[in-house]
Amino acid sequence: MNGRPFPPESYINRDTSWLEFNRRVLQEAQDERHPLIERAKFLAIFATNLDEFFMVRVSGLREQIAQGVMDTPPDGHHAAETFELIANTLRPMLHEQAVAWRDAIRPMLRQHGVCVFDYDELDAGQRERIQAWFKREVFPVVTPLAFDPGHPFPHISNLSLSLAVVIGDGRGRQRFARVKVPPSLPRLVPLDADGAGTEDNCQTRFVWLDQIIAANIGALFPGMNVERCYAFRVTRDTDIEIQEDEADDLLATIEQVVHKRRFGSPVRLEIAADMPDIIRDILTSNLRLNPSDVYRVEGPLNLADLMELMKLPLPRLKDQPYSPRLPVGCPDSSHDPDDWFSWIRAGDRLLHHPYETFAPVVDFIAAAAKDPNVLAIKSTLYRVGSNSPVVRALMEAARNGKQVAAMVELKARFDEENNIQWARALELVGAHVVYGLPGMKVHAKMTLVVRREADGIRRYLHLGTGNYNAGTARIYTDYGLLTCRDDFCEDVSELFNFLTGYSKQTEYRQLLVAPVNLRRAILQRIERETRLHQERGGGRLLFKMNALVDPEMIEALYRASQAGVKVDLLIRGISCLRPGVAGLSENVRVVSVVGRHLEHARAYWFANAGAPELFLGSADLMQRNLDRRVETVFPILDRELRARLENALELQLRDNAKARELLPDGSYRYAAGNGRVVDSQAEFMRAGDR
Repeated sequence: MNGRPFPPESYINRDTSWLEFNRRVLQEAQDERHPLIERAKFLAIFATNLDEFFMVRVSGLREQIAQGVMDTPPDGHHAAETFELIANTLRPMLHEQAVAWRDAIRPMLRQHGVCVFDYDELDAGQRERIQAWFKREVFPVVTPLAFDPGHPFPHISNLSLSLAVVIGDGRGRQRFARVKVPPSLPRLVPLDADGAGTEDNCQTRFVWLDQIIAANIGALFPGMNVERCYAFRVTRDTDIEIQEDEADDLLATIEQVVHKRRFGSPVRLEIAADMPDIIRDILTSNLRLNPSDVYRVEGPLNLADLMELMKLPLPRLKDQPYSPRLPVGCPDSSHDPDDWFSWIRAGDRLLHHPYETFAPVVDFIAAAAKDPNVLAIKSTLYRVGSNSPVVRALMEAARNGKQVAAMVELKARFDEENNIQWARALELVGAHVVYGLPGMKVHAKMTLVVRREADGIRRYLHLGTGNYNAGTARIYTDYGLLTCRDDFCEDVSELFNFLTGYSKQTEYRQLLVAPVNLRRAILQRIERETRLHQERGGGRLLFKMNALVDPEMIEALYRASQAGVKVDLLIRGISCLRPGVAGLSENVRVVSVVGRHLEHARAYWFANAGAPELFLGSADLMQRNLDRRVETVFPILDRELRARLENALELQLRDNAKARELLPDGSYRYAAGNGRVVDSQAEFMRAGDR
């Protein structure tokens, strides 16, 4: 028994649930309704997702196994068992990925004039031109590294693509060398389009860089007998622990951690399908990996590089361009700054990205930076991107003499380098920069503007479910609220005081804040819904999130279902809750929408006996969000805005184009239709959330 009130079979393993999410991404690559380059893009996303999964989740499991940790999660599978589950689930999916590229997407791209060749498909003229290009552009860059008693096994950096080269010495012995495929060169090398090729239909031709190097490998070993070479790729542990309590300078410590990622322990070895076992064994022995860590790959390694095809100027093979709309009555960057504050004073403003442009968020902060009546701006920055207009607006505000306080989360995984650069840039212009809290990430999304007006000081506020990242706001679905409600602003002011100073505040007026009161507040509302349903009937919960992992939350939802409460869950990614089990969760439905846009918003709706409550926020129902992060979840009090949100959530529950339903066994099936195709994201693009 796992010590929980429900048996282990009541829970789905977290990691296999994530793999099922990535399977849904792979299904998008297999979906013929998508334009061809978009299908290739989904293959690339599938591969990139797996890289991150191994760098973080699988590396953590390996660490537990190495240390002999036998903690058993609610689903009953300890680390070693989960590791085996992952391999057994993933290997067939990798075969599907290879087949999707080899037998479907690649041939269809050729039919449309985009030809990605294998080197052995090139004609004599193409090979001659490629060889000349190799000598001119590649040969000076690559460095062959021998491995023998006089040369130690070379360091293989994280996610780098390499060639294992087998060299005969003419006396029956073999030597081994490694050649790194230069990441500074494009993986898909354009071929000259002028000469006649083997495919007359091809207007755009590419060949894989690693295959070019392999075909010309003899130039790197003159006078030697190069017998064969095989592609391989190493994934390393990047989830390096930060000893914050011992760090005198967190900024410098994070910089060191980012540098050390290149040297993390290997966790996965991808090899060409035809690599002989003897070469595989040389690699695994020197990388200290087990056979179970090796994944043989059919076709090209690292299909994440197919993302390069998105740069092609071929609109017929991509999604139709979409221009987000501007909310009705919203000012723009050409307006007087005062227009922004007048617009917000007239009522709460709800933004739904990417269907509505992210520009109002940027322009609101930019207007505050210019407005002579603005005294201070405070903002949390988690993932802002490499060219952030939000940070530039904050820098302008500081240069204009306003008090700017920025909570820059240096521990935002894989965004540390961007955040370090922005933190330093903000400090240089005089902003107050705080780097986070020991042992905790600041994941809340909030910006507070303090303004002097005729009747005194007034505060304006933006709260969101997503990051202040104008780039991802074009592809992630998120909500944002612009308001000047006094109680909201008081709460956020006090929360900023907690982030920048010291505070033991345990209650807020409107906000639910992790790790202070969010867990308790959500659980109390689930229990209230259960009690009200038992008394009056009509109980319902409708939640939307990225992941449901927290056992206490799952158990509260199970109890609600057992009491007869209808529970609808829109969960894009991981769900450890097992729906549709008689006597346990037959009143629970779990739906995942995976499509053109990445579903990222979090919403929590409670029927509350006819007085519904609806909250938006930055937190998923995971232990890390509820207990180890600073999160904000905020109510939507305006009835019209709440009705708009309710309609949007209900529309996604009716989706039968991009929605899948979670089955009791942990697998997913496409949601059943009733004659009319409902694609919620397409309807939102047609202003369907109004």
